[in-house]
Amino acid sequence: MLDKTDDISVAADNWLVQFEDALAGPDDVLLKPLFHPDSYWRDVLALSWNIQTVNRAFAIIEELLAHARRSTLRDFRIDAERAAPRRVTRAGTNSIEAIFKFETAVGRGHGIVRLIPDAADGDRLKAWTLLTALEELRGFEEQQGHTRPRGQAYSRDFRGPNWLDLRKASIEYAGRDPDVLVVGGGQAGLAIAARLQQLKIDALIVDREARVGDNWRKRYHALTLHNQVQVNHLPYMPFPPNWPTYIPKDKLANWFESYVDAMELNFWTGTEFLGGSYDDAAGRWTVELRRTDGTTRTMRPRHVVMATGVSGIPNLPDIPGLQNFSGKVMHSSRYEDGESWTGKRALVIGTGNSGHDIAQDLHSSGAEVTLVQRSSTLITNIEPSAQLAYAAYNEGSLEDNDLIATSMPLTLAKRSHVLMTEQSKELDKKLLDGLARKGFKLDFGDGGTGWQFKYLTRGGGYYFNVGCSDLVASGAVALKQFAEIETFVSDGARLKNGATVQADLIVLATGYRPQEELVKKLFGAAMAERVGPIWGFGDGQELRNMYTRTPQPGLWFIAGSLAQCRINSRYLALQIKAIEEGLLPRDVGPRADLS
Repeated sequence: MLDKTDDISVAADNWLVQFEDALAGPDDVLLKPLFHPDSYWRDVLALSWNIQTVNRAFAIIEELLAHARRSTLRDFRIDAERAAPRRVTRAGTNSIEAIFKFETAVGRGHGIVRLIPDAADGDRLKAWTLLTALEELRGFEEQQGHTRPRGQAYSRDFRGPNWLDLRKASIEYAGRDPDVLVVGGGQAGLAIAARLQQLKIDALIVDREARVGDNWRKRYHALTLHNQVQVNHLPYMPFPPNWPTYIPKDKLANWFESYVDAMELNFWTGTEFLGGSYDDAAGRWTVELRRTDGTTRTMRPRHVVMATGVSGIPNLPDIPGLQNFSGKVMHSSRYEDGESWTGKRALVIGTGNSGHDIAQDLHSSGAEVTLVQRSSTLITNIEPSAQLAYAAYNEGSLEDNDLIATSMPLTLAKRSHVLMTEQSKELDKKLLDGLARKGFKLDFGDGGTGWQFKYLTRGGGYYFNVGCSDLVASGAVALKQFAEIETFVSDGARLKNGATVQADLIVLATGYRPQEELVKKLFGAAMAERVGPIWGFGDGQELRNMYTRTPQPGLWFIAGSLAQCRINSRYLALQIKAIEEGLLPRDVGPRADLS
């Protein structure tokens, strides 16, 4: 057992030494004293080849032994190149936190252990949380730093193709298919393609927009990111240090275009993915792509990565009487700016980020705006409240903070967000009270877990206030509840009290359909049923069918914020590389061990 010590580095090092010895032992005798009864282990590919979380010491020990006996785990040690062991408070609990590295039979990993005293055992320091994450495959390390390619300057062929010739040939895919087809060219598609390229996996991104970055560039005129620049870097290429705290959408779109060029990613713009079918015997897809000129191309990649966001299909609810409205109706995804609506009247249905931002944009353009609330909404000021979740990224390295984010199991992440939500409620009290007086229906997420878990479970239902809530609270933007509307008529919405809210424009800020509906559209009902729900947690502790093998071999999903895509693209790419090198079966089995 670990003796009590005031030297936190010694405490962490002692735990790692005993942990490695215990894993090599014949039974659980040496492991039992190392884990706090209320402990958590998150494994990201390192032992299980899955992304999974196990709770409670007895279950952790059983699962560890099941994997460790068939694996070669060794060289657990504090990583001197990462943040030194330190005292931290995570999820309201004080602990010693240490970043370590280790070796497996096929790769190298990083992890985090957090130690707390066990009052029932004389305050001995024991593991409260443990992360083991695979970082690279031995022999298949990423091409960077000392392993970067030499390039043509090292051995020139003056009569052969130069760099540009080779790039054009690579992008054309004449007479060859990519190993991986990435559908969607936003942050998710760029991140996974960049990771794959560094692992020498041939990946092609296809996107139906005409220009790289248009999935951001074509959004409404005033859009900027709602979290800060230090959180949002793409893999390998951090944003320049002079960039603004909140990135404008056109600036980000242009960066995406530069990123594709600098990272030498193969990208087909103006290309629509029409769908595909999978040949189990061959282990390949047959997919159809339609180009801008109307021609089609059939490809047979081994993997298809859906990087289309949490969902790509706008939610257009069946609103009784809406067909009676004679003005303009559009989904928020089609809204660009309010310039043409100056002096006009607008109804914006939906009170999430898009609804509020569009209402504010219309108001700023001189339109008379009414915001229509369909269900309760979480409101938080963009500063400081909405940034509390990213406080760690204000200090330390990006690599350390990404690992810390990865290390938090679901239960503790929820606990952290409950604490942050309570803090934000106090910080935003004046605003929230003002909204309540106007009849705005507020909530704070399931169990008070705040905005981030609304995003992770439903993809919306919250607003980062950058001014529209103040307009609602002051009455500058009118508020109606959807339940007050009896029907829609030619010139607007008729209320149950007989009054009419007149409108020239109705914007449906009503979100998007679940991603499994996109799977059904592109691959058929049988495959959608086979894959099952995508995003959210269900009864588990990990996002469903995200960043990992799915029940459909060769079909992968990546989505989320820039930070989520940066972090999890590493792990998705490692799995694809492992399958390509025969280290991991393509099918999801009951248990796959790193051995």
